[in-house]
Amino acid sequence: MLQGRVFRGTWAIGEGLLTRAQLRSTAWRRLREDVYADAAEPDTHRLHARGAALRMPRGAALAGRSAADLLGLRDVVAPADPVEVVVPPSTRWDPEPGIVVRSAELAGAVLARGPFLRWTTGLRTAVDLARFAPPEDAVVLLDQLVHARVVDLGQVRAAVAALPTCRGAALARRAVAAADGRAESPQETRVRLLLAAHGLPAPVAQHEVVAGGRFVARVDFGWPAHRLALEYDGAWHAEPGQFARDRRRLSALAAAGWRVVFVTASDVHHPEVLLARLRAALA
Repeated sequence: MLQGRVFRGTWAIGEGLLTRAQLRSTAWRRLREDVYADAAEPDTHRLHARGAALRMPRGAALAGRSAADLLGLRDVVAPADPVEVVVPPSTRWDPEPGIVVRSAELAGAVLARGPFLRWTTGLRTAVDLARFAPPEDAVVLLDQLVHARVVDLGQVRAAVAALPTCRGAALARRAVAAADGRAESPQETRVRLLLAAHGLPAPVAQHEVVAGGRFVARVDFGWPAHRLALEYDGAWHAEPGQFARDRRRLSALAAAGWRVVFVTASDVHHPEVLLARLRAALA
């Protein structure tokens, strides 16, 4: 009955499902005070969020990155990262370490599963992340939410424009202006922001190269007037069979008169050489 579940220890003992000695066995993982999980469950942030939900006060909801994880975004939060919770303004709660609490009106912007698990809607989550996440992370997360079709960027921009004067409103306006929702990975967003910060001409994201009326390839970023593409060289290029597909694709781009510059995670952190190559190619 408890397999795959997150539960209160006092409840399991009270229902006669476990004894205190059984609760202390390796079959169960203690998530926080009086909250346990099936030890066979993977140690994920979502597992810890489910545990925090059992301790949340009435009317509270999981929020921020914790909500984004529940909305289906991948790799946006790690198991050890704090669980983010919003509580109604009149509610006072001093949780254990590992939970970050913010007080705000939720006004019905909440989704629910079962009697305990509650999290903010896609639109509310997007607005909150735009307001409170670090500026670059906010744009990355907005792009992910839009690309995953959790939210519509136009609706997020409208919601941010309607914000009253409040904490994070100015940051949110800048974040939604910089987001475009077209990046297929966080690093693509970071590359786009890097190019803009250094004054390079804006490329076309996810540009489709066509030659002779036929589709050639879709590139991460393209400057069509220069027939120049910029591709993020991620780990997926090492997948079985990908090398041969990459070579065929690059040959097709070259035959269409396109040059390709590759960018890596190292280039994002130390971009001087990459920026010089792009400036030379665009000159």
